[in-house]
Amino acid sequence: MNDIDVVVVGAGQAGLSAAYHLRRTGYVPDRDFVVLDHAPEPGGAWQFRWPSLTYGKVHGMHALPGMELTGADAGQPSSEVIGGYFARYEEAFGLRVHRPVHVTAVREGDGGRLRVETSEGVYAARALINATGTWDRPFWPRYPGQETFRGRQLHTADYPGPEAFAGLRVVVVGGGASGTQHLLEIADVAAGTTWVTRSEPVFREGSFGEAEGRAAVALVEERVRQGLPPRSVVSVTGLPLNDAIRRARARGVLDRRPMFDRITPTGVAWDASDDGEARAVDADVILWATGFRAAIDHLAPLRLREPGGGIRVDGTRAVRDERVHLVGYGPSASTIGANRAGRAAVRDVRRLLQGRGVTGGGRVMSGSL
Repeated sequence: MNDIDVVVVGAGQAGLSAAYHLRRTGYVPDRDFVVLDHAPEPGGAWQFRWPSLTYGKVHGMHALPGMELTGADAGQPSSEVIGGYFARYEEAFGLRVHRPVHVTAVREGDGGRLRVETSEGVYAARALINATGTWDRPFWPRYPGQETFRGRQLHTADYPGPEAFAGLRVVVVGGGASGTQHLLEIADVAAGTTWVTRSEPVFREGSFGEAEGRAAVALVEERVRQGLPPRSVVSVTGLPLNDAIRRARARGVLDRRPMFDRITPTGVAWDASDDGEARAVDADVILWATGFRAAIDHLAPLRLREPGGGIRVDGTRAVRDERVHLVGYGPSASTIGANRAGRAAVRDVRRLLQGRGVTGGGRVMSGSL
């Protein structure tokens, strides 16, 4: 068992931000803290993005603390641009990320430490900064008849780019940024597309400034304070009404239909249609652009979840255990939010390790599930 002050789980934007601030405040990699990442290469979830998502199409990418991303080719795949940037960042600051390392469980250990069980051994940590994001937990809704569909079903996490849908009839499910991006690409090559969303999409006109951003983050933050599963920041901001969206709407690509009631062997169907639209659509592919959930199953032994299903967080600190911080979770699940959360988590961890505590010290046991 390896005694360590801090274990950082995940080396995406939030994890690298936390590692940078640990290093900057005097903690030494592999002596005082360790960064564990299960991905094969630097780049966090960006390394798994589809090739057609070029850097120029990314909805904002905030630089990591201490080093700007400069000279990027807007036409290059974002996976290559950002993956390369993360690799240079790790090397520049000597962060010594361990990969690929899988964290299987975090439990109560001996002497007030956390027992972090991994594929490279066990760490006894005084604090944990969890930065595992959501990419590993794609959300697949379930509908009657889903198992009977004779075509192909896939999720955004497995999206290969538009070429794979040439000449096919495609149903795209989801009204977020990924769903609209997929739809706009696929519509140019598919035999036909149908866009299905659970609620009416909201398109945002005009500028989106700092005040609007703070308001959106506040809505997400309130959910995690209540112990509810977090929503993404994007889900409360609406979709930007840019020129590409306007052109697609004019072509009828973004004519949205409500969520279907069931899946048939040959497509999807609605039980009723009062607007004259077809009650069934044939499809070769159903593409689920239905988002992701927080990848926090390894924290289950600590019993941090609230009755609402989420982990209640104050800032970045898990309310039920001040040794555990979640960054890139809920309101910090954006590139700029992840940076700020990494800094905030390190500030509170320092206080804890220096014996000053954040809430008076010790594990919060009241009401544990």
